[in-house]
Amino acid sequence: MRRKRVLPLAALLLCTPALAGTAPAVAAPRTAPAGPLRILLTNDDGYNAPGIRKAFERLTAAGHDVTIVAPLTNQSGTGTKMLSGPSITVKHPEPKVWAVDGTPGDSVAFGLAEVFAGDAPDLVVSGTNFGPNVAGLATHSGTVGGAVAALEHGVPAIALSTGGVTAPDPVTTVNAMGPTLDFAVKLIDRLRTRARSGSLLPKGVGLNVNHPVVGADGKGTASGVAATFQDPQTLLEPDFTDAGDGTWKVTVKVDLRPAAKGGDVEAVTADRIAVSPMSPNWNTGPVDQAVTSALIAGLRP
Repeated sequence: MRRKRVLPLAALLLCTPALAGTAPAVAAPRTAPAGPLRILLTNDDGYNAPGIRKAFERLTAAGHDVTIVAPLTNQSGTGTKMLSGPSITVKHPEPKVWAVDGTPGDSVAFGLAEVFAGDAPDLVVSGTNFGPNVAGLATHSGTVGGAVAALEHGVPAIALSTGGVTAPDPVTTVNAMGPTLDFAVKLIDRLRTRARSGSLLPKGVGLNVNHPVVGADGKGTASGVAATFQDPQTLLEPDFTDAGDGTWKVTVKVDLRPAAKGGDVEAVTADRIAVSPMSPNWNTGPVDQAVTSALIAGLRP
């Protein structure tokens, strides 16, 4: 999801009325409680992946009431895909845990309709993901897709990811999930404090948070926090080789280009936490609307 304009994070958290007119047509934002939150926790790595289990432990330890509603299997790269079959298998392997045989979007849809039926959670947290969701990766991310599904239903959402812009190392990435979730707790506390009996986030706006892997062991502290936008580069470059039998071998390599100033790639590369506002639709703003109107002026069917 490409964002054409980014507000400073402080302004984003304070200007709900100003942004309400540009948000999609969704239910009115829930009023944030003064105390701990009821959180629906999802991901795209699967309900038993290290990132979501660590998130469950850390958010619960912070006092929040957390329920996992996440894919039964790894659904990385499924983006916003959902509702692709006439039936869905759901397992309830333990208290506070629901495993949905579908995408992150399916999981969130089921969670809101059934697990939280009639009483939506205060917040949906998707992640923390194993690896980054910056630049073009965010557009196709199941982690981000889970957050988008929540936003479409009018529920505030945060997508969390842990990783740099290179292929993630298993050990250091899992280690870096600790600092990622420490920051997530601080961010949620900030949102709750700023809400002042209002919504945690402006209507129709979510946050895509990318935490870098810092230090040789991944346990280091990020050098700062930056309000960013989604860098327009793709990051991954596919290559197709004809096998001669009607099939093609597909390989993918990281194709890192100069980072856009103020973008998420620049921030994560500099060991800063990237926090990018996102919306659940593809609207690009009034300027592009005017350009499109001028482009089609006079055209007839």
